[in-house]
Amino acid sequence: MIEIKGLTKKYGSFTALDNLNLTLHEGTVFGFVGANGAGKSTTFLIMSTLLEATSGDVIIDGVNVREKPAAVRRLIGYMPDFFGVYDQLKADEYLDFYGASYGIPVEERRKLIPQLLELVNLTHKRYSYVDLLSRGMKQRLCLARSLIHDPKVLILDEPASGLDPRARVEMRDILKTLKKMGKTILISSHILPELAEMCDEIGVIDNGRLIAHGSVPEIQAKLQGEKVITVKVPIDAVSRALSFFEEQPHVSTIEMLETGDGITFKYLGNEVSQISLLQQAVKKEIPIVSFMEHVTNLEDVFMEITKGAE
Repeated sequence: MIEIKGLTKKYGSFTALDNLNLTLHEGTVFGFVGANGAGKSTTFLIMSTLLEATSGDVIIDGVNVREKPAAVRRLIGYMPDFFGVYDQLKADEYLDFYGASYGIPVEERRKLIPQLLELVNLTHKRYSYVDLLSRGMKQRLCLARSLIHDPKVLILDEPASGLDPRARVEMRDILKTLKKMGKTILISSHILPELAEMCDEIGVIDNGRLIAHGSVPEIQAKLQGEKVITVKVPIDAVSRALSFFEEQPHVSTIEMLETGDGITFKYLGNEVSQISLLQQAVKKEIPIVSFMEHVTNLEDVFMEITKGAE
């Protein structure tokens, strides 16, 4: 469905994108993770025909973005991180204007607009002026606008940016619905746990380079060679626990907790040896209150991967 080959964008001596390569299959929900200025928006702008690449190609559903931009615009729905709305239009008038811009017949627009408003939970705001809508409602209206021509691909740049928790949940639920509809979705976000929940694949971009790509479990697995374990014990048993675990194989970087009621350490053993380690501690009469492995989440993955990027 989407193939990015050697995509590069330079501004003088500054390289915003550096030989980006990526292939996504139809129906994939892809999360683009990266700090501000990493290259996410630049990639999306090029894919949306709004910015010309220095070199490389983007092919969407067999159509080259550089060679046939007008055809690509029929295939994609683009929602930028900063979007414009016409404040003096009502919600249905706003969608009608964009439907007409895509050449959708009047009768078809009359049927389509109520369906889109229902999809984004704005039916009750159909006749409200856009400038009276909350930020979250405007975001959802903009999403409806990007769906007006039934695109195969959705490109959503920070769709949850600036939203309160309730509005983010509403946006996330809408995206889940679109995923079930079979849309191919590219979404960038700083709200990483929500990306992990919604996306089939994620890509980590740093300084214009794609430094990791795969499913969330695959990328997490790359960091699971070294586990972090926290052991809590009564305060008067911390010294004994510290001495015991310091002597065990596969244990490194052992430290006391700031709370003074336990220790934390890195562990290179497998699950079987981890169970054995706990059993030995119990046999040594170490009074274990809790023995917990730290679960790597998407924020941890991002911080760990980008830490080593140059």
